[in-house]
Amino acid sequence: MKDGVSTVIFEGSEPKSDVEESMVRVRQAALLDNLEKIGQVSCLEKIYLSTNRPELVAPAARLGAEVFLNSTAPDQFHYGKALQAIISDHGLKKVLCLNGAGSPLITVEELNMVCQKLLRRERFVYTNNTQSVDIIAFTVPSDLNSIELPAMDNSLALTLRDQLGLEMELMPHSLGLLFDIDTPSDLLVLGSGPFAGPRTRAAIDSLTLDYSTLEKAKAILSDEYEDVALIGRVGAPIIGRLNEILKLRLRVFSEERGMKSLGRIEEKEVVSLLGLLIDHAGLNQFFSYLSRVARCAFIDSRVLIHHYKHEPSDRDRFLSDLGLWEKVDHPWLSDFTRAAVECPIPVVLGGHSLVSGSLWALCSELDPAAQQ
Repeated sequence: MKDGVSTVIFEGSEPKSDVEESMVRVRQAALLDNLEKIGQVSCLEKIYLSTNRPELVAPAARLGAEVFLNSTAPDQFHYGKALQAIISDHGLKKVLCLNGAGSPLITVEELNMVCQKLLRRERFVYTNNTQSVDIIAFTVPSDLNSIELPAMDNSLALTLRDQLGLEMELMPHSLGLLFDIDTPSDLLVLGSGPFAGPRTRAAIDSLTLDYSTLEKAKAILSDEYEDVALIGRVGAPIIGRLNEILKLRLRVFSEERGMKSLGRIEEKEVVSLLGLLIDHAGLNQFFSYLSRVARCAFIDSRVLIHHYKHEPSDRDRFLSDLGLWEKVDHPWLSDFTRAAVECPIPVVLGGHSLVSGSLWALCSELDPAAQQ
């Protein structure tokens, strides 16, 4: 049995397009940067990496990970069963779990803080987000295998709390504990800022990315008392952070938080008020309205996609995030992206991470106090 804290990381991918392959390369670089940091934390005893990517085996092993190469396709991978198997096979008592590119900006100090917190507690789960987990640490209860853990990591914290009775606590809000690499918009934020680790920076710099829309939005964020629209699964912490650091007038429309972890996507229950407005006004008129009330906008487009019950490919979603509407095959998403690109104001598209960790990163970059 392991008495310290063990790290369990899952990184699986099956890219089917160039834009997906670009995401994979950056995620793998971020994973290796994190392995180097984990290796500097004495109370993190063992690192277990499960991946379907052979190219990760050697570099991860050199950084101290015990690597399990599997052949499971990502769409067939069951997170909960894989996690239970590693815990049981290796007798783990306290576990820190990351997805491959989860928390790529976490610091050694934050890793040590999480580790020390876990060592002092029993029947305890510590996470950065209850409904969309990127990083989670927990003490392993003796009855862990009495339940089925979720197929995806999003709802793991709620499962451990509600079904096994673990006491749950939220990690402090910080750049290192909130930022995640989920979509190309996160690559844009990371690539245009100063925070990427060395391997991650090299991977992003190898890509051809258009930062122009984001840079226009950043200029508006840096100005005083401009109207900025935040749309999608926007949480209170990022609203508070923006109000604390920058001089803005925020126009926030938050809806469908937890739509994935609560099963609303799977049950096709997602409903967006802004989607109903688009039904009434049309895409072009919607973005015309948006340009009248804001000087720039950050939109979590996944809420609207699921409102319309669309199922675009990862390729199309990622190309939309980059504003490449002419390459998007899905008709509605292509039209939506084009309307966003042609909007009179800069509109940055992405997923939940855009209106969470990525906005937090922009705050940290643009913080006037940090620039003095």
